[in-house]
Amino acid sequence: MHTDLWAGWGEADITPDGLAVDLSGQYYSRLARGVHSRLKTVVLLLEQAETCTILASLDGVGVPADFAVRLEKAIAGRFPELAAARLIMNATHTHCAPSLSGGLPWCDPLPQVVTGEVYRDIVEARLLEAVAQAWQRRQPCGVANRLEFARIGHCRRAVYQDGSAEMYGRTAREDFMGMEAGEDSGVELLFFFDLQKNPTGVIVNVACPSQVMEATYLVSSDFMGALRARLQRAYGPHFTTLCQIGSAGDQSPRDLTRNYRGEADFWHADGVEVHAERLFQAVQRAYPGAAAAVDFQPAFAHHVSPLVLPKRKVSQAERLAAEQELARLLSLQGEAAAFADFCRIVHENEQIPGLPGPYDSKLHHFVLIKNQQAVIRRYEEQSAAPDYAFSLHVIRLGQAALAFNPFELFLDYGQRIKARSCAQQTFVVQLANGEGGYLPTARAERAGGYGGLVINGLVGAPGGDQLVEATVSAIQRAW
Repeated sequence: MHTDLWAGWGEADITPDGLAVDLSGQYYSRLARGVHSRLKTVVLLLEQAETCTILASLDGVGVPADFAVRLEKAIAGRFPELAAARLIMNATHTHCAPSLSGGLPWCDPLPQVVTGEVYRDIVEARLLEAVAQAWQRRQPCGVANRLEFARIGHCRRAVYQDGSAEMYGRTAREDFMGMEAGEDSGVELLFFFDLQKNPTGVIVNVACPSQVMEATYLVSSDFMGALRARLQRAYGPHFTTLCQIGSAGDQSPRDLTRNYRGEADFWHADGVEVHAERLFQAVQRAYPGAAAAVDFQPAFAHHVSPLVLPKRKVSQAERLAAEQELARLLSLQGEAAAFADFCRIVHENEQIPGLPGPYDSKLHHFVLIKNQQAVIRRYEEQSAAPDYAFSLHVIRLGQAALAFNPFELFLDYGQRIKARSCAQQTFVVQLANGEGGYLPTARAERAGGYGGLVINGLVGAPGGDQLVEATVSAIQRAW
């Protein structure tokens, strides 16, 4: 171990070549028809004195908590020197990669498709390769944090006069009242340099999932993968980029109020290049200032604390209402027939020239059935399992704080954490070491719509408030 900060970078390809892939992230199966861009896992190993941390980023929809535990044990078994290392793995949330959790429970398994368990084996083997690279390449380093800006993420929940909200709701409607939340154009950057002040890599954090390609049938690392490629061309083949998604549960890479006028629609490959270029230019603008202000003696601390949040509760009245509505829905059309109709409409919409996504409707009869079933199931299970427990990780690195959570965290929570943080710059990282689902605001819960419903996540707004307080306190302790 070292008194100075040492860092090592690794990268490995996790594209499942030669295997049929069911792309994860939608309510229906999408058997991949090709590869738009390669999937990667990127590793950053940080070591100082008795503290050793491994940050990893994965091009995928999420990182199941049990898989993160499995990976940490695999690293300790393979590398005795890293037995005490703590692993934090986040997903870039592309919807164009295989699932690590298995397929949709209402879909029949596709023949010959790579299963979640097989893909876990692939990712584990490749991650260990990346960790080996990082261990071999570790060297004394300096860091510099910088804030830049790029127009990437926008709120995707439209609000109407009756107080309801709808994900990707039509904004040209006469009763459209605006978007439910704001947006965050900040690009949080943390550069790493060797002792000769040569750049070795960067952490890039943006409050928008990497999912321009989410409705396509191509394996894709999306705009984050394209950004990594641009930065390697600019700064050298060994320059490594670790991508993180900020609080973006209600965000998407599309400006819905402009109705796809004046720029790419950000549902297709041309939009990937636009967003990658915007982020690349942000890094380019930030780099000179970072290179001039490298801290070669940065403070480094990694704090882990258990956090237990209350699951979103369902009242008896809500359960009774859900049972009545479910009975009504099933009397009109059974679940199997509704799902067949749902898929039929999706595929018909996909064939309409020039129609942007999404091609599925979260207001379809089948989705309404699943929504009511989720309310009933939560009521039945909440007494036996009322809480959601996970480990809250907060890292101090120089003047930057990195705070990790396992949710698709609505933007407001991240803004509250950043505003109250005592750090000079705060990186909020969602979908890390777990898949807690959406964590909506109280406003979103009242408005309903996809993202704000019981089916969409385990924890509700009271738990979100507790997460903010716990994260702010953990950052304070790190200082």
